[in-house]
Amino acid sequence: MALKVIDHKVVYKGRVFNTIVDEVEYESGNKGVREVAEHPGGAVVLPVTNDGRIAFVYQYRYPLDGYLYELPAGKLEPGEPPEVCARRELQEETGYEAGSLEKLTAIYTTPGFCTEKLHIFIARDLKDGKQHLEEGELGLSIKYLTPAEAFDMVRQNEIVDAKTIVGLFFLAKFQGA
Repeated sequence: MALKVIDHKVVYKGRVFNTIVDEVEYESGNKGVREVAEHPGGAVVLPVTNDGRIAFVYQYRYPLDGYLYELPAGKLEPGEPPEVCARRELQEETGYEAGSLEKLTAIYTTPGFCTEKLHIFIARDLKDGKQHLEEGELGLSIKYLTPAEAFDMVRQNEIVDAKTIVGLFFLAKFQGA
């Protein structure tokens, strides 16, 4: 579908994303409005310990007013390669450094209104280090689960974060978890 952009406005520039409102014209000649959350993307890490458990972060999420089990993740800095972001976020949130880091896949989180693309990696050969949590992450804790425990939690709606579920299913399907 070809859309003609008649007017393009950045109505909000934020720390995490920008909000864009475009007036468009469809092939039919009808006009419409498209709202876009412009996001720089990010990296997600599935950290597998030497004994086969997965290190999850359990953290408070303000928009949901609750805690979620998630894989460590974070936003790409301008010009930052996804692998560099993945290593940084793993170390910041868990304290671990990855001996090996392999890209599993990349996903668009909500393509109906958002440009966010997340690059999902698996980290192995983890080496202990020190966490460097940001102020909003200070209540974050690390929870270790076997793949079987994690999938049970997905089935019980205890793990509901989409990027985490995609990472787990990709691990099971293609990595033999």
